[in-house]
Amino acid sequence: MAADDHLEAARAAYATGDWHAAYDHFTAAQETDELTTDDLSSYGLAAWRLGHGRHSMQLSEQAFNRLNAANDVPGAAMKAVEVALQWFNGGDLTITRVWINRARRLHDKQPDDRILAYLLYVDSLVAIDEARNDVAKDLAEQLQEVTTRLNDPGFNALCSTASGVTMLPFARTSEAFAQLDEAMMPVLADQVPVDWAGDIYCAVIHECHRLADLARMKSWFEAMEVWRKGPQVTSSWYGTTCEVHKMDLHSATQTFAEVEQRLTDAIAALGDFPGTAGMGYYELGEIRRRKGDVEGAHQAFRQAREHNKEPQPGEALLRCHLGEHDAAATDLRMRLDAEQDEINRTRLLPAAVEIALARNRIDEADQYCTQLEDGAEKFDSPGFRAWAAHARGAVLVKQGKPDEALPVLQDALRRYRNTQCRYELAQVYEWMAQARLGTGDNDGAATDAANAEAIYRQLGAAPTQAAPTATPGGLTKRELEVLVGVAAGLSNRDLAKKLFISEKTTARHLANIFVKIGVSSRTAAVAWAHENKALHGAST
Repeated sequence: MAADDHLEAARAAYATGDWHAAYDHFTAAQETDELTTDDLSSYGLAAWRLGHGRHSMQLSEQAFNRLNAANDVPGAAMKAVEVALQWFNGGDLTITRVWINRARRLHDKQPDDRILAYLLYVDSLVAIDEARNDVAKDLAEQLQEVTTRLNDPGFNALCSTASGVTMLPFARTSEAFAQLDEAMMPVLADQVPVDWAGDIYCAVIHECHRLADLARMKSWFEAMEVWRKGPQVTSSWYGTTCEVHKMDLHSATQTFAEVEQRLTDAIAALGDFPGTAGMGYYELGEIRRRKGDVEGAHQAFRQAREHNKEPQPGEALLRCHLGEHDAAATDLRMRLDAEQDEINRTRLLPAAVEIALARNRIDEADQYCTQLEDGAEKFDSPGFRAWAAHARGAVLVKQGKPDEALPVLQDALRRYRNTQCRYELAQVYEWMAQARLGTGDNDGAATDAANAEAIYRQLGAAPTQAAPTATPGGLTKRELEVLVGVAAGLSNRDLAKKLFISEKTTARHLANIFVKIGVSSRTAAVAWAHENKALHGAST
């Protein structure tokens, strides 16, 4: 096919929303002829809608340079806003800010309310991500003024989204979600350009995830599926970026192995979007941690950090479950101290309670639990309320108040059932078993423990052991792993590599083992392990 034929085919495919054909034909046409600025822009948008993020941004930046060189100020300004949105969704706020500033300078030369509306929308979302909440609020108010002048349903949807998102940090949750729900109507009516509509969906679903509002998230996903059936969206990648947040919903009906595969597929589709990929790797680490796949979880958390996503609280919980309680507490405390966003900080608190209880720091756990209850009340989040009841029940059990703990844990159970949070249900059943033992209800305890075990088995998850069983010699799980490795003949270097820790940490674990079991050599430690059956059921 000649270059001209490829070009005509690309334009026709783009017009009908066949992004795959458009992308392929534009690629073929570009090999033998230079594309026009309009074609280059369409090529870039087709690439974006297929998930080819880096290539899309390169093409869009080329289109911007041409528009700017041709002194097409409105065209260059709008293209700069589009590129800013792409970089924002790619997770690079620094470069996003560069493009926002370019768009502002161009807009100042030749003001246009439509361009300004798009610009203010992106700028407000960036400000929220940067925890500049007052700035974001001002930008949303400016957007309201502009969209009032425009009186257009599509721009009203952008305004409602920005207004809602910027209200959430101020705990105006009911008002915020009323605004976000309002934004859905023009999107479903195809009154919002496809790229901006996709961004609205992803922005709102992300906020539902942050507030652990699974019921609302589910309704938005269902609406998104209706929207995606439209002719301009069918083959688009929208929804793939949100696939990471579907983990909570998938866990209601699927095993963790199935969820892990879906996440792996989603991450592969997001390969050139580092910000979103980092989020995907974090969720993958969480699934593996819950499955009991220690090595896989370590690897996923490491990849999350490499993609600019701090893997907390998952990594701290992993260390805690391995018996590294103090290190886990230190890691999470540092993250809590650094977190400026109150919603994100609240999301860290259930783990803080769990780790404090594992360290038998009951007063500390009680303080964290109170903070979680305050956050649940302030942000009026059904998910936060479930977490708070779960945490309070666990604290009451550890405080020796089983009679008080049971109704609180039953409330948590009810809340988790409403959102089908099966893993959390199992955790609560474990705590209820401990509470019933404390009241002398051994039969009830056995039933609750069996319920927990059944759920873990259905999910393919490892029990969390709310009340850990005693280990030989008082060794932690991590120390047992080190001992197993020593018995297998591994050197400290090999063990460090196997367990994703440093050689120095490995040596410290080995020294602690020697002290606890009263030996002074690796050979004696292995002999002790065999005599005390410490290797039974443990492995690296």
